[in-house]
Amino acid sequence: MYTPRAFVEDRLPVLHEAIRGIAFGALVTAAEGAIEATHLPFVLVPDEGPLGTLYAHVARPNDHVRRHGGEALAMFAGPHAYISPNGYPGKAVHGREVPTWNYIAVHAYGVPETFTDPTALLDLLDTLTDQSEKAAEQSVPWQVADAPADYVESMLGAIVGIRLPIARIEGKWKLGQNRSVEDRAGAAKLLAERGGDDERAIASAMLAVKSS
Repeated sequence: MYTPRAFVEDRLPVLHEAIRGIAFGALVTAAEGAIEATHLPFVLVPDEGPLGTLYAHVARPNDHVRRHGGEALAMFAGPHAYISPNGYPGKAVHGREVPTWNYIAVHAYGVPETFTDPTALLDLLDTLTDQSEKAAEQSVPWQVADAPADYVESMLGAIVGIRLPIARIEGKWKLGQNRSVEDRAGAAKLLAERGGDDERAIASAMLAVKSS
Protein backbone atom coordinates (compact mmCIF):
# COMPACT_ATOMS: atom_id res chain seq x y z
CA MET A 1 0.00 0.00 0.00
CA TYR A 2 1.48 3.32 -1.04
CA THR A 3 1.68 5.35 2.16
CA PRO A 4 3.47 8.70 2.39
CA ARG A 5 5.13 9.13 5.76
CA ALA A 6 2.53 11.68 6.90
CA PHE A 7 -0.20 9.06 6.66
CA VAL A 8 1.58 6.05 8.23
CA GLU A 9 -0.04 4.41 11.24
CA ASP A 10 2.18 1.70 12.70
CA ARG A 11 1.05 1.46 16.33
CA LEU A 12 -0.13 -2.13 16.74
CA PRO A 13 -2.87 -1.39 19.33
CA VAL A 14 -4.32 1.27 17.01
CA LEU A 15 -4.24 -1.10 14.03
CA HIS A 16 -5.86 -3.87 16.08
CA GLU A 17 -8.57 -1.51 17.31
CA ALA A 18 -9.34 -0.52 13.73
CA ILE A 19 -9.59 -4.15 12.60
CA ARG A 20 -11.97 -4.96 15.46
CA GLY A 21 -14.06 -1.90 14.70
CA ILE A 22 -14.28 -2.57 10.97
CA ALA A 23 -14.55 -6.37 11.38
CA PHE A 24 -15.50 -6.97 7.72
CA GLY A 25 -12.67 -7.29 5.22
CA ALA A 26 -11.50 -8.78 1.94
CA LEU A 27 -9.12 -11.75 1.81
CA VAL A 28 -7.02 -11.52 -1.36
CA THR A 29 -4.71 -14.15 -2.85
CA ALA A 30 -2.72 -14.41 -6.05
CA ALA A 31 -1.50 -17.58 -7.73
CA GLU A 32 -1.04 -19.01 -11.22
CA GLY A 33 -1.48 -15.60 -12.77
CA ALA A 34 -4.87 -15.02 -11.12
CA ILE A 35 -6.05 -12.76 -8.30
CA GLU A 36 -9.02 -13.76 -6.19
CA ALA A 37 -10.83 -12.13 -3.27
CA THR A 38 -13.46 -13.20 -0.76
CA HIS A 39 -15.29 -10.71 1.46
CA LEU A 40 -15.58 -11.95 5.04
CA PRO A 41 -16.23 -11.00 8.65
CA PHE A 42 -13.08 -11.56 10.71
CA VAL A 43 -12.22 -12.25 14.33
CA LEU A 44 -8.90 -10.91 15.59
CA VAL A 45 -7.01 -12.71 18.37
CA PRO A 46 -4.49 -9.98 19.27
CA ASP A 47 -2.22 -12.01 21.56
CA GLU A 48 -1.88 -15.05 19.29
CA GLY A 49 1.49 -14.49 17.66
CA PRO A 50 3.64 -11.33 17.69
CA LEU A 51 1.20 -9.35 15.50
CA GLY A 52 -2.03 -11.22 16.20
CA THR A 53 -4.01 -13.78 14.22
CA LEU A 54 -7.14 -13.41 12.10
CA TYR A 55 -9.90 -15.99 11.83
CA ALA A 56 -12.76 -16.30 9.36
CA HIS A 57 -14.75 -18.96 7.54
CA VAL A 58 -16.04 -19.62 4.04
CA ALA A 59 -18.60 -21.95 2.49
CA ARG A 60 -17.10 -25.37 1.86
CA PRO A 61 -17.46 -25.08 -1.95
CA ASN A 62 -15.38 -21.86 -1.81
CA ASP A 63 -11.91 -23.34 -2.28
CA HIS A 64 -10.31 -19.94 -2.86
CA VAL A 65 -7.75 -20.22 -0.04
CA ARG A 66 -7.01 -23.91 -0.51
CA ARG A 67 -6.21 -23.43 -4.21
CA HIS A 68 -3.88 -20.46 -3.64
CA GLY A 69 -0.76 -21.13 -1.61
CA GLY A 70 1.62 -18.50 -0.30
CA GLU A 71 1.00 -15.10 1.24
CA ALA A 72 -2.47 -13.59 1.39
CA LEU A 73 -3.68 -10.09 2.16
CA ALA A 74 -6.60 -9.20 4.44
CA MET A 75 -7.78 -5.66 3.69
CA PHE A 76 -9.92 -3.65 6.08
CA ALA A 77 -11.46 -0.43 4.75
CA GLY A 78 -12.55 1.95 7.47
CA PRO A 79 -14.51 5.19 7.19
CA HIS A 80 -13.88 7.32 4.11
CA ALA A 81 -15.13 10.64 2.78
CA TYR A 82 -14.78 12.96 -0.19
CA ILE A 83 -12.97 16.20 0.68
CA SER A 84 -14.20 19.21 -1.28
CA PRO A 85 -11.81 22.14 -1.86
CA ASN A 86 -14.64 24.36 -0.60
CA GLY A 87 -13.53 23.53 2.94
CA TYR A 88 -10.04 24.96 2.51
CA PRO A 89 -9.55 28.66 3.36
CA GLY A 90 -7.09 28.98 0.47
CA LYS A 91 -9.80 28.19 -2.06
CA ALA A 92 -11.32 31.64 -1.55
CA VAL A 93 -7.89 33.35 -1.64
CA HIS A 94 -5.88 31.78 -4.46
CA GLY A 95 -8.07 28.96 -5.77
CA ARG A 96 -5.16 26.52 -6.04
CA GLU A 97 -6.91 23.59 -4.40
CA VAL A 98 -8.13 20.23 -5.65
CA PRO A 99 -10.44 17.57 -4.21
CA THR A 100 -9.19 14.46 -2.44
CA TRP A 101 -10.54 11.50 -0.52
CA ASN A 102 -9.64 10.84 3.13
CA TYR A 103 -9.83 7.36 4.61
CA ILE A 104 -8.56 4.80 7.09
CA ALA A 105 -7.29 1.40 5.92
CA VAL A 106 -5.42 -1.57 7.39
CA HIS A 107 -3.62 -4.30 5.43
CA ALA A 108 -2.61 -7.53 7.18
CA TYR A 109 -0.42 -10.11 5.44
CA GLY A 110 0.27 -13.75 6.21
CA VAL A 111 0.08 -17.33 4.96
CA PRO A 112 -3.45 -18.65 5.59
CA GLU A 113 -4.34 -22.09 6.88
CA THR A 114 -7.67 -23.90 6.66
CA PHE A 115 -9.34 -26.14 9.24
CA THR A 116 -12.51 -28.25 9.44
CA ASP A 117 -12.45 -29.53 13.02
CA PRO A 118 -16.06 -29.12 14.28
CA THR A 119 -15.00 -28.00 17.76
CA ALA A 120 -12.68 -25.32 16.41
CA LEU A 121 -15.34 -24.18 13.94
CA LEU A 122 -17.96 -23.95 16.67
CA ASP A 123 -15.61 -21.87 18.82
CA LEU A 124 -15.05 -19.55 15.88
CA LEU A 125 -18.78 -19.19 15.20
CA ASP A 126 -19.49 -18.50 18.88
CA THR A 127 -16.84 -15.78 18.98
CA LEU A 128 -17.87 -14.25 15.66
CA THR A 129 -21.55 -14.26 16.66
CA ASP A 130 -20.85 -12.65 20.05
CA GLN A 131 -18.71 -9.99 18.35
CA SER A 132 -21.34 -9.26 15.71
CA GLU A 133 -24.35 -9.24 18.04
CA LYS A 134 -22.54 -6.85 20.38
CA ALA A 135 -21.73 -4.52 17.49
CA ALA A 136 -25.39 -4.68 16.38
CA GLU A 137 -26.39 -3.63 19.92
CA GLN A 138 -28.98 -6.37 20.25
CA SER A 139 -30.90 -6.15 23.53
CA VAL A 140 -31.18 -9.95 23.59
CA PRO A 141 -28.14 -11.20 21.65
CA TRP A 142 -28.63 -14.26 19.50
CA GLN A 143 -26.33 -17.21 20.27
CA VAL A 144 -25.36 -20.20 18.17
CA ALA A 145 -26.85 -22.40 20.89
CA ASP A 146 -30.28 -20.85 20.15
CA ALA A 147 -30.42 -22.95 16.98
CA PRO A 148 -31.22 -26.71 17.11
CA ALA A 149 -28.11 -28.81 17.69
CA ASP A 150 -28.64 -30.95 14.58
CA TYR A 151 -29.00 -27.82 12.46
CA VAL A 152 -25.78 -26.34 13.86
CA GLU A 153 -24.00 -29.62 13.18
CA SER A 154 -25.11 -29.56 9.56
CA MET A 155 -23.97 -25.93 9.22
CA LEU A 156 -20.54 -26.79 10.62
CA GLY A 157 -20.19 -29.41 7.91
CA ALA A 158 -20.88 -26.76 5.28
CA ILE A 159 -18.03 -24.38 6.16
CA VAL A 160 -14.22 -24.27 6.26
CA GLY A 161 -12.32 -22.21 8.81
CA ILE A 162 -9.46 -19.88 7.89
CA ARG A 163 -6.59 -18.95 10.19
CA LEU A 164 -4.26 -16.14 9.14
CA PRO A 165 -1.27 -15.51 11.44
CA ILE A 166 -0.30 -11.89 10.76
CA ALA A 167 3.31 -11.69 9.55
CA ARG A 168 3.16 -8.03 8.46
CA ILE A 169 0.67 -5.26 9.07
CA GLU A 170 0.38 -1.68 7.82
CA GLY A 171 -2.05 1.14 8.31
CA LYS A 172 -2.87 4.27 6.34
CA TRP A 173 -4.69 7.12 8.08
CA LYS A 174 -5.10 9.69 5.28
CA LEU A 175 -6.57 12.56 7.27
CA GLY A 176 -4.93 15.71 5.94
CA GLN A 177 -1.86 15.52 8.18
CA ASN A 178 0.07 17.20 5.36
CA ARG A 179 -2.16 20.26 5.53
CA SER A 180 -2.57 23.07 8.06
CA VAL A 181 -4.80 22.92 11.13
CA GLU A 182 -7.03 25.53 9.46
CA ASP A 183 -7.42 23.42 6.33
CA ARG A 184 -8.34 20.33 8.32
CA ALA A 185 -10.80 22.26 10.46
CA GLY A 186 -12.50 23.75 7.41
CA ALA A 187 -12.78 20.42 5.61
CA ALA A 188 -13.96 18.67 8.78
CA LYS A 189 -16.68 21.29 9.24
CA LEU A 190 -18.04 20.57 5.76
CA LEU A 191 -17.97 16.83 6.44
CA ALA A 192 -19.83 17.22 9.73
CA GLU A 193 -22.51 19.26 7.96
CA ARG A 194 -23.05 16.42 5.47
CA GLY A 195 -24.04 14.27 8.42
CA GLY A 196 -23.24 10.71 7.28
CA ASP A 197 -21.61 8.22 9.65
CA ASP A 198 -18.42 8.03 7.58
CA GLU A 199 -18.28 11.80 7.19
CA ARG A 200 -18.62 12.34 10.93
CA ALA A 201 -16.01 9.67 11.68
CA ILE A 202 -13.48 11.17 9.26
CA ALA A 203 -14.20 14.71 10.49
CA SER A 204 -13.53 13.63 14.07
CA ALA A 205 -10.34 11.79 13.09
CA MET A 206 -9.10 14.79 11.08
CA LEU A 207 -9.51 17.09 14.05
CA ALA A 208 -7.64 14.65 16.31
CA VAL A 209 -4.44 14.37 14.24
CA LYS A 210 -1.49 16.72 14.07
CA SER A 211 0.11 18.25 11.00
CA SER A 212 3.28 16.56 9.80
